Amino acid sequence: MITIARTPLLLAATVVIIGLAVLWSRFGLLPSSLASLLIIGALVGWWLRSPATFTRTVGDRARSLGRWLWTYRRYWQPAMVTANLAQHRDGSEQLPELLGVASTRSVDRVRVRLLPGQTLDDWAEMAHRLAQTFAIDSCRVHSTTDVQVIEIWALRRDPLTDTVAPVETAGMDLGGLEVGRAEDGEPFRLGLLGHHVLVVGATGSGKGSVIWSTLTQLAPGLVDDSVRLWVIDPKGGMELAPGQALFDRFAHGASTIDADGVGLWEESFAELLEDAVAVMRDRQDRLRGRTRLHRPTPGDPLLVIIIDELASLTAYVSDRGVRKRIDAALSLLLSQGRAAGVSMVAAVQDPRKDTIPVRDLFPTRICLRVTEPEHVTLTLGAGMRAKGAHAERIRHDLPGVGFVQVDGLPEPTRVRFAHITDDDISHLVTKITNRASAAGGQRLQAIESAAA
Repeated sequence: MITIARTPLLLAATVVIIGLAVLWSRFGLLPSSLASLLIIGALVGWWLRSPATFTRTVGDRARSLGRWLWTYRRYWQPAMVTANLAQHRDGSEQLPELLGVASTRSVDRVRVRLLPGQTLDDWAEMAHRLAQTFAIDSCRVHSTTDVQVIEIWALRRDPLTDTVAPVETAGMDLGGLEVGRAEDGEPFRLGLLGHHVLVVGATGSGKGSVIWSTLTQLAPGLVDDSVRLWVIDPKGGMELAPGQALFDRFAHGASTIDADGVGLWEESFAELLEDAVAVMRDRQDRLRGRTRLHRPTPGDPLLVIIIDELASLTAYVSDRGVRKRIDAALSLLLSQGRAAGVSMVAAVQDPRKDTIPVRDLFPTRICLRVTEPEHVTLTLGAGMRAKGAHAERIRHDLPGVGFVQVDGLPEPTRVRFAHITDDDISHLVTKITNRASAAGGQRLQAIESAAA
């Protein structure tokens, strides 16, 4: 009875069954059959009219109840014993408390109350045993707001094997740009306002997916001038040139030499970063004492600096003087730029400290497929592989799949970023330039009318 009272769907089903039984006993088979058909018809109509709300309200709850009764409650005691997560005191066996299960089509989120002395790391070490016991593909352990409660994410079907299409949006939330899908099947949102983002991945891992999916979500800000893009593509513009029409500044190197015969390939990179420092300093002077975080508006936009291959600026610059200028500007922007509305998104293949000395200044770090296990630790932090972030095991045919770690969160999130094709980029550029031209014309007419 306690279980029924705590489970809304089970309680509702119990009430309906009792009601039909009472109807049958008092009025016979025909009225109860008609009532049953009405209930079934209402459910079918609900599903046809709003499948998303029906799935969330009825389907997922029914699935959760079934998984809780048939799988987890049924095998809980042997699972805890074989995984060495049970305790024995004074001759009695104590098990972690199974609090509940919330299931979707792809994942079960199992809430568990820890026994005294247990930690999240104890469970993370046993995740592979739990996956085998419950016959699921993989298992990861997440913390909750209650330090005594954890949440096991039991992945039954991986939703990240399917390509994620880009999401077109009419609005823009800089605190959570919808750039992909998380492993629980829900949209994944990447915070950019007040953040810097480092993307690490081997060749072909999908670093471009992260950059272009982010740019796609910034489209409304590019139209109303609340976001501006300054872009550095050290590969001569090979990766990001298709979006050049969207960029306020685009530095991709120049095969020229100065009067002394010194190459100027990296000079444009240093100039762009130093100009960004000047923007940051100006905003610090204006905002000092008024706010602790710049709020982007049309005319006073968020400045987003995109760097396609960060190592080309930090490790591979041949001119020492230019390299010092770049290092100084990067350090200032990464340590002070977030509050002043200057955010950076940088991609790199090698996350070692001698290649990326400013690595730890990125509060948001994304690790796509990498070639070595130590790259996961260098990118996401110590202990993240023990919590399931095995980025070196990501298949080559899953570009855009990776793990996202945000400062302050104890474990990473597995994500697949949207796949952006050349046609998508061309469509994005055309759409934004057309809307920006129309918006610019409307603003000009408004100014002229006000002046008249």
